[in-house]
Order: sequence, then structure tokens, then C-alpha cells
Amino acid sequence: MTSGSPEFVITVSCPDRIGIVHAVTGVLVAHGCTILDSQQYSDESSNGFFLRIHLAGPVTLAELRSGFDEVVERFGMHLECYDLADRLRMLVMVSKHGHCLNDLLYRWSSGLLPVQIPAVVSNHQDFAGLVGSYQVPFIHIPVTPQTKVAAEARLLEVVDEYDIDFVVLARYMQVLSDELCKRMDGRVINIHHSFLPSFKGARPYHQAHDRGVKLIGATAHYVTPALDEGPIIEQEVERVDHAHQPVELAAVGRDVECLALARAVRWHAEHRILLNGERTVVFR
Repeated sequence: MTSGSPEFVITVSCPDRIGIVHAVTGVLVAHGCTILDSQQYSDESSNGFFLRIHLAGPVTLAELRSGFDEVVERFGMHLECYDLADRLRMLVMVSKHGHCLNDLLYRWSSGLLPVQIPAVVSNHQDFAGLVGSYQVPFIHIPVTPQTKVAAEARLLEVVDEYDIDFVVLARYMQVLSDELCKRMDGRVINIHHSFLPSFKGARPYHQAHDRGVKLIGATAHYVTPALDEGPIIEQEVERVDHAHQPVELAAVGRDVECLALARAVRWHAEHRILLNGERTVVFR
């Protein structure tokens, strides 16, 4: 029935009330669409309603969007429609730790991440060879305290030049300015070890070893002007014990960082994440 039909995802967030699902699915029926998957969530604490529908049908993206005009106005919805044939364009940024970059490139080249990677940006030259082996453009944008403003201006030029949809900070060790965070709101994903804020500053794994931690973690989140406090997308943990030395803790940390970031990227690319204030709703 859906063979050969284009596939779409629609996401909805709005105040919760009776009739939302009926109204949305009514539009889909009117357009001859078939629902392939549907997930919804009502948040009692915020009175928010969230919906994601994966569908197929004999319509164009423009026709689908315009079909919801009356429903959006009636329910005060924030509604987005996506054509799944149009894969999001992801810019990866990295500094001197390449494990997340390498993992993302491998997953992308293997068809495991439904994205395009038009370019990789780094403030160092260390991974030019790795990126080149995947035939992806490598762009070096050095950053110093004196050149930070110019470097961010160049970064925004790259975002425009390569028509970037979202940015992934794959252990990019530079703090983005408030202005850049606001301009790219909801479109920058970061990964960090979950010791924050317990073990801030240098050598976090040594600090963790000194305190005898029993869990190593990583958190993927959206970037906001508040450092490392943006809405959390995914977290991963691994148990450790007294026998783990700092170098071994760091190795475990690299693994969980890769896992958490890859999931966050895939869920963002598949339009599974809806913002709920300072939190996220993730339809897995």
C-alpha cells in the first residue's frame, strides 16, 4: 500500500487538550496517508502534549504542511513536517580527541546514521588525514582568545556555505559565545563526561579516581549559553571499580561518550526529539 510513496515525519507540541490526535490524523486521512508509526506523550507538570508520526502518502511536503494550517491555528501548535528523503546536513567539530569523530564518520559511512556530513571543522590539524580518508572536506579554523570573534564569524560562513542543518561538537574544546548559541538554538549537540559539575577543570578522570567513583558516564545535550546545562538528550553509564586506573577510566569514558553521542545524533536526525522547556521528549 505504501510501496513507492514518499515518507514523512510530523512532530507536534502544544498545550494538551481533547481532540489533538483526532484533528491531526484527520488531516492525514484527507490526504490519503498511511501511519507507519505514532508516539505521543502528555506532560502533566507542564500541560504539554507531544506527538511524532511517521507516515507515507501520495503528497508533497508543501501539501502536507499547508493541510495543517487550520489545525495549527486551532490548537496553538508548533508543528513541523519533514521529508525523510531529505537527510539533515551535519557539521562535525573536533579538537584533539578524535574518538567521537571517528565513531560518527564510521557510522555515517556504514549507513548507520541517516545524515549527510558535508564538512568537518577543527581548531587543530590533527585529524585532517582521518577526515580526508572519508573524502569529507576538512576545514581548519584556529582559535585564540584574540581571534575568537573572527573564528566564529568564519564558522557561521561555513554553516551558510555548506547549508548546515545542525552542528555536533564531537569533543570540540572551545566554548561557543552566547551569540552563536542563540543563533544556533536547538541545532548544536555537545557531548561531555557526566562528572560535571562534580569534577570540573583539568584531569577529571584523575579526580574521579581519587574519589573512588563507581560509575563512568557521558551526557549528550543541546548547547545553550549556560555552559553544559542545555536540555539533555541521552546519557550512558558504565560500572567501574577500585582496580580501574585513571587511564582505564578515560578509556571507558571514551566508549560511553561515543555511544551517547551517536544515539543523540541519530534521534535528532530522525526528528525524534522535541524540546519541553529545559528538558526533552525523546521518542525512541
